[in-house]
Amino acid sequence: MTITHLALVGPTASGKSALALHAARVLGDVEIVSMDSMQVYRGMDVGTAKPAPADRAVVPHHLVDVADPWEDWSVARFQEAARAAVAGIEARGRRALLVGGTGLYVQAVVDDLSFPGEDLALRSELEARTAEPGGVAAAYAQLEQLDPAAAARIDPHNARRIVRALEVIRLTGRPFSSFGPGLQQFGPTAFPVDIAGVWLPRAVLSRRIDERFGAMRANGLVEEVAKLSTDSRGLSRTAAQAIGYKETIDALHSHPHSPEALDAAFDLAIRRTRSFARRQRMWFRRDPRIRWHATAENPCLLLPSLLATWSR
Repeated sequence: MTITHLALVGPTASGKSALALHAARVLGDVEIVSMDSMQVYRGMDVGTAKPAPADRAVVPHHLVDVADPWEDWSVARFQEAARAAVAGIEARGRRALLVGGTGLYVQAVVDDLSFPGEDLALRSELEARTAEPGGVAAAYAQLEQLDPAAAARIDPHNARRIVRALEVIRLTGRPFSSFGPGLQQFGPTAFPVDIAGVWLPRAVLSRRIDERFGAMRANGLVEEVAKLSTDSRGLSRTAAQAIGYKETIDALHSHPHSPEALDAAFDLAIRRTRSFARRQRMWFRRDPRIRWHATAENPCLLLPSLLATWSR
């Protein structure tokens, strides 16, 4: 019998993780594969909304706490690890529920994408340039000239992805957006998997983002960031881009004893998360394979319709 897995997607703070956990508990034969690019890092718990240890004890979770925060974590590495996790789940006669909002990571796993090579020396050169005052803006402007399609999909503040795009362009002579032929094509998936999406009204999603950051601050995000900052190995360029961490690190370094600086950092993180959520919605809306499940408020109310559409 062919096992059909499920990918559950949607913007950040849309309630995907809670809905997935609820579904896994009801079904009993499901293991969750996190498709979050930051939950892979140990010690980055509060700011990534990582599943609680009690929930992970009830339902197996994969690709959570698999890397140290000073390690780089590429989409190619993620693709390999996620595919291996799905294969292991299937070998046990169980189903994988892949949950995430990082569009490229989701598509890298469910579609047959390939990725260009790396040139670490060139990358270091580009990273040094972006570290200079105004360097990120200048690099993004260069990317807009060389590959407007790639620039449109990349956050202008995301130095890591901007550098990677420029690295690939310099290395291959091809636009970064030309890699991964499946990015603009939505054919058969790489393995049997349905794709479902959670859709909330923008005002509701915006409120949930505000509430999430309020809870993160109350639950110790600042203390978590401060602890990570004391490690001499630092954060990798991948981990350092995590929204909430980046802004808090900047505030702690520039104004270490200023509550006002932290207030401003959280306000900036909220704005960036709202912008990120808009880009996530735009990314997923392109994919006609996604069956959307909409609710005006509580995503867990979507459980019956989600279960009804997940073929066995």
